[in-house]
Amino acid sequence: MSNLHSPLHPKALRYVAAVAQLGSVQAAAREVSISASAIDRQILILEEDLGVPLFERLPRGMRLTAAGELLLALSQRWKADLNRTLSDIKQLQGVNHGQLRLAAMDSHANGFLPDFLQVAAREHPGIVIDIEIVSPDEAVTHLLSGDVDIAVAFNLKPQRDLNLIWSAELPLGCAVAAAHPLAALAEVGFKEVAAWPLAAQSRALAIRRYLEKRHGWLLQEARPPLVTNSLQLVKSLVRSGSHVALTSELDVGPEVLDGSVVFVPLRDRNAQAQSVSVATSASRPLPRIARIVAESLAVHVDLHLQRVRQVGAETKRKEPVPR
Repeated sequence: MSNLHSPLHPKALRYVAAVAQLGSVQAAAREVSISASAIDRQILILEEDLGVPLFERLPRGMRLTAAGELLLALSQRWKADLNRTLSDIKQLQGVNHGQLRLAAMDSHANGFLPDFLQVAAREHPGIVIDIEIVSPDEAVTHLLSGDVDIAVAFNLKPQRDLNLIWSAELPLGCAVAAAHPLAALAEVGFKEVAAWPLAAQSRALAIRRYLEKRHGWLLQEARPPLVTNSLQLVKSLVRSGSHVALTSELDVGPEVLDGSVVFVPLRDRNAQAQSVSVATSASRPLPRIARIVAESLAVHVDLHLQRVRQVGAETKRKEPVPR
């Protein structure tokens, strides 16, 4: 059932959402199959009741005002709650149907996520999973606001409003191309890393903020690092052999599995470990199927991480030790 057309979604909120999405009353009227005058009348009634305009009437369409943005957010929250309620009702009927929203990281998109979605589709064919690729900070915000049902994210800290279903530590290490001189080492120090061009991630990620705080000299060496907010670019540079990167083994999991990248642990035992967690909101009730999917995701990520570590260890055993 489409929320845009659901009779359980208040009519006025549906019309506001449709006009905001499509940019005009006429386009919204075609989408919801009702006359443009009826939609316009509902919006005018809302504006009169609230005492503020919800849209700017422009020559080429309609644009939300600040008040309209707030009402649109209300509409989206209503739709989210409606999804959960419909899922619960279906499960009372013994049918696993519904829509789940999952927040994940950029590195997961070509890691464990595609395989997990295939497994979820086989095991729960009635479930639609919407994926939002976000930063770790955004994952918490989305969970607490109810924008997503489940998050798999780095460095989620235990707090009252978060339910951490599963977590694992991710020690910091150096990712290098399989043919790179550092690849044959059992472990590596920061000074050895500094001898090579470094591809560094942006300050949006905790690894970069940690390096700035504890090892700022590494970012100020004679070889200035390339800085990007794209993990995919970082990994491409590492695979090419032109750069090395300080990251976690989960970030480079696909490349470790295909043999193009080697993850070398850091010798510095005081280097701050990252973590990865599967979490839900502790303050919002989840449908039973969402809890089942969240637990299945936790098992899947754990197995993927174990496989990456196993393949990485086997690769290291096969490499010749430098003299």
